[in-house]
Amino acid sequence: METILVFSVLLLACSISAAQTAEDEVILKKKIALLQPFASDMEAVLTGIVTSLAVQKEQITLLQKENQEQEAKLKKVETQKTEIEQLKQRLQARQVAFSASLVEHGGGTYTGPFNTETTLIFKRVVTNIGNAYNPYTGIFTAPVRGVYNFELTLHGHGDIAYPTAARLFMNKELIFTAWEHQTTHSPSASNGGSLLLDAQDQVYVRLWAGARIFDDDNHHTSFRGHLLFSM
Repeated sequence: METILVFSVLLLACSISAAQTAEDEVILKKKIALLQPFASDMEAVLTGIVTSLAVQKEQITLLQKENQEQEAKLKKVETQKTEIEQLKQRLQARQVAFSASLVEHGGGTYTGPFNTETTLIFKRVVTNIGNAYNPYTGIFTAPVRGVYNFELTLHGHGDIAYPTAARLFMNKELIFTAWEHQTTHSPSASNGGSLLLDAQDQVYVRLWAGARIFDDDNHHTSFRGHLLFSM
């Protein structure tokens, strides 16, 4: 009797388990059926994302290429700008010329005599293209290497005691002298020449020790120079 009862319980448990399994399978199928549209939608979304990423990657590649081309063009423009500036500087450096007289104005002014040679400052600047002549020191400084031409003209009232004389120097080297000694009337002296100068070489005029020169509103005494050609 007990054996029959136990067997009956086992059959009941198996039938319940089988019924539960079938019910779970039905529920699972329903859930899968419900999720199927969402899976299709997700697949479509993922496909769209992949396509969009591919397009964006292509656009980024094109933008990178355009940026590289723009950078190359910009470098070319900067190079051309630098070359133009350098050419402009060279052209400006070749435009060098000055002309100056000893006094700016006055009824008549003597300079000298002095016991030692004295650098003359030609104060009235008529032309100073390139600003190579300094009207405060009387010194011309070459902006570029080249051949320059200089001319010096002196004027002095005749006096037996004082010659009309001055000397032109390049750096500290004597180049030439303008000299005249006339006891009466109005003596004048002049000299000039072409010099090969390096950049920053200096040219200036010094009054001869014991000499005297004269200048007035007529601007007889002058110093001038210009660049013939650069080298």
